[in-house]
Amino acid sequence: MERTLPALPPFSFSAVVQSHGWAELAPFSTGAAGSLTYVYRLDSGRVAELRVREAPGGIETAVDGTVDGREQDQVARDAAWMFGLHQDLSPFYALARAEPKLAQAEARAQGRVLRCPTLFEDAVKTMLTVNTSWAGTIRMVAALVSQFGDPLPAEPTRHAFPTPQRLAAAGEAALRAETRLGFRAPSVLQLARAAASGDLDLESLKTTHLPTAELRGRLLQVRGVGPYAAANLLMILGRYDCIPVDSWALKMVSNEWYEGQPVGPAEVEAAFERWGEWKGLAYWFWDWRTPA
Repeated sequence: MERTLPALPPFSFSAVVQSHGWAELAPFSTGAAGSLTYVYRLDSGRVAELRVREAPGGIETAVDGTVDGREQDQVARDAAWMFGLHQDLSPFYALARAEPKLAQAEARAQGRVLRCPTLFEDAVKTMLTVNTSWAGTIRMVAALVSQFGDPLPAEPTRHAFPTPQRLAAAGEAALRAETRLGFRAPSVLQLARAAASGDLDLESLKTTHLPTAELRGRLLQVRGVGPYAAANLLMILGRYDCIPVDSWALKMVSNEWYEGQPVGPAEVEAAFERWGEWKGLAYWFWDWRTPA
């Protein structure tokens, strides 16, 4: 089944895919001709490959096998979320036009951040970026998916992202020893159990009208979600009031404004304070290259 979904302009498929490293994490993979594929567990329980590529004014989606009406609706809804097709970034672009370091953002249609179909998956992956190298994150996510995700029938070596129920049943020992999540294992397990039991409805946060400060507070209540992880998840949710400050952010801000002297999170936040509710995007797409 193929379907074309329109996006609010400006839109660039490649800009979304390249917005951060999520496209490198299983069950995503890049395909031929710049397409993005995702091994996808539908609500019906069927596992299929979702293929997405750029189309005029939006994206084209394709799912293998026979897809009924309910599944078609789910694919369209999830793909729109993953690529932020309905996001209106015009206020950000209006501000960016006056900043040389962001002057190309609108022309490049930068601003949308690739998301997973569920906030649960985004949250787990964010937890697996904490205090590790990017190579470590890739390894941990790949292990989690291959060990606990449902296999793709046509290619059993590929798997969907595991459900909260499956991870909740895994046990901390398996997540530590077999998946090698280390100190992150208890946090991932607790998150999975809360989501599986219904005690934590992460997916409702996609459409909540809570003020950002209150939403951030709720995220910070989740074990394993500190200020960096909360800011990253807020970015995924389309809230840009906070900056996900990590070692790279500290280094970049130090080089840009402090001549390489040590800085802390307060200096990073202060550097983008004038951007208000858009400061996360201003930081994310800032041109950090040193002028020649």
